[in-house]
Amino acid sequence: MALPVPSPRAPLPVEGGGALWYERRLGWAAVAGPPVALLTGLRFDVLELPADAGAAVLRRIGPAGTGPVALVEGRTRLLVGAGAADELPGLLDWLEWGGVGLDLTAVGAGGRVTAPEPPGNPDGPWCRGGPRGPTAAAPRDAGGAGGGGPGTEQGAAVWLRPPEPGREVEPTLPALTHFGHGPGGGAGLGDRGGDVPDLVRLVDTAASECHRARLLRGESARTKSQPLAFS
Repeated sequence: MALPVPSPRAPLPVEGGGALWYERRLGWAAVAGPPVALLTGLRFDVLELPADAGAAVLRRIGPAGTGPVALVEGRTRLLVGAGAADELPGLLDWLEWGGVGLDLTAVGAGGRVTAPEPPGNPDGPWCRGGPRGPTAAAPRDAGGAGGGGPGTEQGAAVWLRPPEPGREVEPTLPALTHFGHGPGGGAGLGDRGGDVPDLVRLVDTAASECHRARLLRGESARTKSQPLAFS
Protein backbone atom coordinates (compact mmCIF):
# COMPACT_ATOMS: atom_id res chain seq x y z
CA MET A 1 0.00 0.00 0.00
CA ALA A 2 1.43 3.36 -1.03
CA LEU A 3 2.18 5.79 1.75
CA PRO A 4 0.30 9.10 1.56
CA VAL A 5 2.30 12.08 0.36
CA PRO A 6 2.58 14.67 3.16
CA SER A 7 1.10 18.10 2.56
CA PRO A 8 3.72 20.66 1.49
CA ARG A 9 2.31 23.01 4.13
CA ALA A 10 2.92 20.57 6.97
CA PRO A 11 5.83 21.42 9.31
CA LEU A 12 9.10 19.87 8.30
CA PRO A 13 10.51 17.16 10.57
CA VAL A 14 12.86 18.57 13.13
CA GLU A 15 15.90 16.90 11.64
CA GLY A 16 19.46 17.74 12.58
CA GLY A 17 18.28 19.04 15.94
CA GLY A 18 15.96 21.57 14.26
CA ALA A 19 18.62 23.33 12.20
CA LEU A 20 17.06 22.16 8.92
CA TRP A 21 13.69 23.61 9.87
CA TYR A 22 15.20 27.07 10.18
CA GLU A 23 17.28 26.68 7.04
CA ARG A 24 14.49 25.34 4.82
CA ARG A 25 11.45 27.16 6.13
CA LEU A 26 13.01 30.53 6.97
CA GLY A 27 16.28 30.60 5.07
CA TRP A 28 18.22 31.32 8.27
CA ALA A 29 21.74 30.04 8.87
CA ALA A 30 21.63 27.52 11.71
CA VAL A 31 24.01 25.12 13.42
CA ALA A 32 22.83 21.71 14.57
CA GLY A 33 22.98 21.09 18.31
CA PRO A 34 22.21 20.40 20.93
CA PRO A 35 21.48 23.16 21.42
CA VAL A 36 20.56 24.36 17.94
CA ALA A 37 22.01 27.83 17.29
CA LEU A 38 21.04 30.62 14.89
CA LEU A 39 23.86 32.66 13.39
CA THR A 40 23.54 36.42 13.83
CA GLY A 41 24.85 39.23 11.68
CA LEU A 42 23.62 37.69 8.43
CA ARG A 43 19.89 38.37 8.24
CA PHE A 44 19.36 39.77 11.70
CA ASP A 45 21.02 40.80 14.95
CA VAL A 46 19.57 40.31 18.43
CA LEU A 47 18.90 42.73 21.27
CA GLU A 48 18.83 41.02 24.66
CA LEU A 49 17.37 42.34 27.92
CA PRO A 50 15.82 40.96 31.13
CA ALA A 51 12.43 39.32 30.73
CA ASP A 52 10.61 41.80 32.99
CA ALA A 53 11.93 44.75 31.00
CA GLY A 54 11.26 42.88 27.75
CA ALA A 55 7.63 42.28 28.69
CA ALA A 56 7.19 46.01 29.35
CA VAL A 57 8.75 46.83 25.97
CA LEU A 58 6.35 44.48 24.21
CA ARG A 59 3.37 46.03 26.01
CA ARG A 60 4.44 49.52 24.97
CA ILE A 61 5.21 48.63 21.37
CA GLY A 62 2.30 46.28 20.75
CA PRO A 63 2.09 42.95 18.92
CA ALA A 64 2.71 44.44 15.47
CA GLY A 65 5.57 46.65 16.52
CA THR A 66 8.53 44.29 16.45
CA GLY A 67 9.98 41.46 14.47
CA PRO A 68 10.21 37.97 15.99
CA VAL A 69 10.78 37.87 19.75
CA ALA A 70 12.06 34.96 21.85
CA LEU A 71 12.38 34.15 25.55
CA VAL A 72 15.47 32.26 26.74
CA GLU A 73 16.35 31.67 30.41
CA GLY A 74 14.69 34.79 31.73
CA ARG A 75 15.98 36.95 28.87
CA THR A 76 13.93 38.54 26.11
CA ARG A 77 15.53 38.53 22.67
CA LEU A 78 14.29 40.87 19.96
CA LEU A 79 15.37 40.32 16.39
CA VAL A 80 16.54 43.54 14.78
CA GLY A 81 18.16 44.47 11.49
CA ALA A 82 21.63 43.14 10.70
CA GLY A 83 24.23 45.67 11.81
CA ALA A 84 22.14 46.95 14.72
CA ALA A 85 24.51 45.39 17.27
CA ASP A 86 27.33 47.64 16.07
CA GLU A 87 25.07 50.69 16.39
CA LEU A 88 23.94 49.96 19.96
CA PRO A 89 26.79 51.63 21.93
CA GLY A 90 26.58 54.82 19.85
CA LEU A 91 22.79 54.91 20.07
CA LEU A 92 22.86 54.57 23.85
CA ASP A 93 25.33 57.45 24.07
CA TRP A 94 23.26 59.60 21.69
CA LEU A 95 20.11 58.86 23.68
CA GLU A 96 21.97 59.85 26.87
CA TRP A 97 21.87 56.32 28.28
CA GLY A 98 25.63 55.91 28.00
CA GLY A 99 27.30 55.11 31.31
CA VAL A 100 24.04 53.90 32.87
CA GLY A 101 24.18 50.32 34.13
CA LEU A 102 21.62 48.89 31.71
CA ASP A 103 21.39 45.14 31.26
CA LEU A 104 20.88 45.67 27.53
CA THR A 105 23.22 43.89 25.13
CA ALA A 106 23.35 42.85 21.48
CA VAL A 107 24.65 39.92 19.47
CA GLY A 108 25.74 40.67 15.93
CA ALA A 109 28.25 39.61 13.27
CA GLY A 110 30.03 36.38 14.12
CA GLY A 111 27.68 35.55 16.99
CA ARG A 112 25.07 32.92 17.61
CA VAL A 113 22.00 32.54 19.80
CA THR A 114 20.06 29.53 21.01
CA ALA A 115 17.26 28.62 18.59
CA PRO A 116 13.79 28.45 20.14
CA GLU A 117 11.57 25.48 19.46
CA PRO A 118 10.26 25.80 15.87
CA PRO A 119 6.60 26.84 15.67
CA GLY A 120 4.38 23.91 14.72
CA ASN A 121 6.79 21.26 16.02
CA PRO A 122 5.51 20.58 19.56
CA ASP A 123 7.29 17.22 19.71
CA GLY A 124 10.70 18.59 18.76
CA PRO A 125 13.87 17.59 20.60
CA TRP A 126 13.66 20.69 22.81
CA CYS A 127 10.61 19.20 24.53
CA ARG A 128 11.47 15.54 24.88
CA GLY A 129 12.70 14.80 28.37
CA GLY A 130 12.73 18.42 29.51
CA PRO A 131 10.58 21.29 30.74
CA ARG A 132 8.44 23.37 28.44
CA GLY A 133 7.10 26.87 28.39
CA PRO A 134 8.43 30.35 29.17
CA THR A 135 9.66 29.39 32.65
CA ALA A 136 11.84 26.50 31.50
CA ALA A 137 15.59 26.86 31.76
CA ALA A 138 17.52 27.35 28.54
CA PRO A 139 21.10 27.85 27.40
CA ARG A 140 22.36 31.37 27.99
CA ASP A 141 24.45 32.88 25.22
CA ALA A 142 27.31 35.23 25.88
CA GLY A 143 26.01 38.68 24.98
CA GLY A 144 27.93 41.46 23.31
CA ALA A 145 27.99 43.28 20.02
CA GLY A 146 30.77 41.16 18.66
CA GLY A 147 29.08 37.83 19.13
CA GLY A 148 28.66 35.08 21.67
CA GLY A 149 28.59 31.38 22.16
CA PRO A 150 25.97 29.00 23.47
CA GLY A 151 26.17 27.85 27.03
CA THR A 152 26.19 24.29 28.24
CA GLU A 153 22.93 24.14 30.16
CA GLN A 154 20.04 22.35 28.49
CA GLY A 155 16.49 23.68 28.46
CA ALA A 156 13.76 25.21 26.34
CA ALA A 157 13.82 28.47 24.43
CA VAL A 158 10.43 29.66 23.18
CA TRP A 159 9.09 32.15 20.66
CA LEU A 160 6.90 34.90 22.12
CA ARG A 161 6.32 36.32 18.63
CA PRO A 162 7.36 33.60 16.18
CA PRO A 163 8.69 34.12 12.67
CA GLU A 164 6.37 33.35 9.78
CA PRO A 165 7.60 30.75 7.28
CA GLY A 166 7.55 32.08 3.74
CA ARG A 167 7.72 35.70 4.85
CA GLU A 168 10.87 37.75 4.51
CA VAL A 169 12.07 38.74 7.95
CA GLU A 170 14.08 41.85 7.01
CA PRO A 171 11.12 44.21 6.33
CA THR A 172 9.71 43.48 9.80
CA LEU A 173 12.90 44.22 11.74
CA PRO A 174 13.64 47.54 13.44
CA ALA A 175 16.70 49.08 11.80
CA LEU A 176 18.60 52.35 11.85
CA THR A 177 17.32 54.56 9.04
CA HIS A 178 18.10 58.08 7.92
CA PHE A 179 16.71 60.98 9.90
CA GLY A 180 13.84 62.74 8.23
CA HIS A 181 10.23 63.72 8.68
CA GLY A 182 7.38 61.62 9.95
CA PRO A 183 4.23 60.83 7.97
CA GLY A 184 2.46 63.87 9.45
CA GLY A 185 5.19 66.25 8.40
CA GLY A 186 6.79 66.53 11.84
CA ALA A 187 10.39 65.72 12.63
CA GLY A 188 10.98 62.00 12.81
CA LEU A 189 13.70 59.62 13.90
CA GLY A 190 13.97 57.63 10.74
CA ASP A 191 10.57 55.98 11.13
CA ARG A 192 10.14 53.20 8.56
CA GLY A 193 6.37 53.69 8.51
CA GLY A 194 3.59 51.34 9.56
CA ASP A 195 3.66 49.78 13.00
CA VAL A 196 7.32 48.70 13.03
CA PRO A 197 9.49 51.05 15.12
CA ASP A 198 12.87 52.20 13.95
CA LEU A 199 15.90 51.08 15.92
CA VAL A 200 16.27 54.43 17.70
CA ARG A 201 12.80 54.22 19.24
CA LEU A 202 13.20 50.55 20.13
CA VAL A 203 16.56 51.08 21.85
CA ASP A 204 15.24 54.11 23.73
CA THR A 205 12.20 52.14 24.90
CA ALA A 206 14.32 49.12 25.85
CA ALA A 207 16.82 51.28 27.77
CA SER A 208 14.02 53.04 29.63
CA GLU A 209 12.36 49.77 30.65
CA CYS A 210 15.69 48.17 31.63
CA HIS A 211 16.37 51.15 33.91
CA ARG A 212 12.85 51.07 35.33
CA ALA A 213 12.99 47.31 35.97
CA ARG A 214 16.36 47.64 37.72
CA LEU A 215 15.01 50.35 40.03
CA LEU A 216 11.91 48.28 40.82
CA ARG A 217 14.01 45.20 41.58
CA GLY A 218 16.23 47.29 43.86
CA GLU A 219 13.24 48.77 45.68
CA SER A 220 11.73 45.32 46.13
CA ALA A 221 14.99 43.97 47.52
CA ARG A 222 15.27 46.86 49.99
CA THR A 223 11.69 46.36 51.14
CA LYS A 224 12.24 42.67 51.78
CA SER A 225 15.46 43.32 53.70
CA GLN A 226 13.91 45.86 56.08
CA PRO A 227 12.83 44.41 59.46
CA LEU A 228 9.15 44.63 60.36
CA ALA A 229 8.27 47.47 62.69
CA PHE A 230 5.91 46.71 65.58
CA SER A 231 4.18 49.30 67.67
